[in-house]
Amino acid sequence: MSTKILSLNSTVFKWMKTFHTSCPRGFRTAAASLSSVSLKGRSFLTLKDFSPDEIKRLLWVSGDLKHRIKHEKQYLPLLQGKSIAMIFEKRSTRTRMSTETGFALLGGHPCFLKSEDIHLGVNESSTDTARVLSGLCDIVLARVYSHSTLEELDKEASIPIINGLSDLSHPIQILADYLTLQEHYGSLSGLTVSWIGDGNNVLHSFMMSAAKLGIHLKIATPKGYEPEKSVIEEAQRLSKEHGTQLVLTNDPMEAAHGSNVLVTSTWVSMGQEEEKKRGLMTLKVTKLLCRQHVEPNQTGPSCTVFHGKWGRWRWMTRYSTLPVHLSFLRQRTGNGPTWVWWFLF
Repeated sequence: MSTKILSLNSTVFKWMKTFHTSCPRGFRTAAASLSSVSLKGRSFLTLKDFSPDEIKRLLWVSGDLKHRIKHEKQYLPLLQGKSIAMIFEKRSTRTRMSTETGFALLGGHPCFLKSEDIHLGVNESSTDTARVLSGLCDIVLARVYSHSTLEELDKEASIPIINGLSDLSHPIQILADYLTLQEHYGSLSGLTVSWIGDGNNVLHSFMMSAAKLGIHLKIATPKGYEPEKSVIEEAQRLSKEHGTQLVLTNDPMEAAHGSNVLVTSTWVSMGQEEEKKRGLMTLKVTKLLCRQHVEPNQTGPSCTVFHGKWGRWRWMTRYSTLPVHLSFLRQRTGNGPTWVWWFLF
């Protein structure tokens, strides 16, 4: 697709000028080393398409924007005069709210479109929809059933297309989780993270990016619910290239042993309820399983597991009290796609 490079207004330049002077020293060092990275005009379909430096740049500047807007109460209309079309074939609370809130906080105008509000794939083709939206807005976020829908939109649109979720991947979800871990640990490199659950779209995005950030990944899935073969092959290649560990097993105890963080996703995705319930019943997160990891930052005697009905990620680390654990969960919920949009302009 052709890219549309949008010029930054004076507010952006003022923000960039103060970027290195107002943030912590470690943050400035990392940001300075990534200052030449540019993502302008690019679509965001999978993390496979982005280099380690590009992902790090997204995370570091997203963290800075979050700090300035949320904690310092700065007004940064970096997207003033810009609009985003939000196509949602699948419902969502967090993706919708974080997208609308984030785009508005940066001065832009979000336009929410349910599947019944538009003619995508019904009365008009994806090609027609892409061309119409390209003429009326500046960027599109699509939360769809099939990844091929995103690829069709991207092929025909002249503006960036963002993957809000597809059956193949969920990249903005993983960026939010990486930002949470980065805020908690200071650095992602060297962490060992265990995934316990089925091989779904969130795990696919995790596998296509963890090694690029120096994260060791240990995955336990039930038999018959492994990640897609092509994703496994790409993850193995990346692990070898970046010198990280990748473990694939059907034993959750093996995956959990020695990890810093235990992670899971929604046990049953929308539309797959009865099919997956049977396969996942044998893969439970128990107290014994939680004792296998070696989280060093808390001294509590046991893990606290928070069960949220629709929460995608449950963090199981050594917290001595429930309020501390819930604080970590709230931190992650606040790190949705809110802080990343301006980069693509």
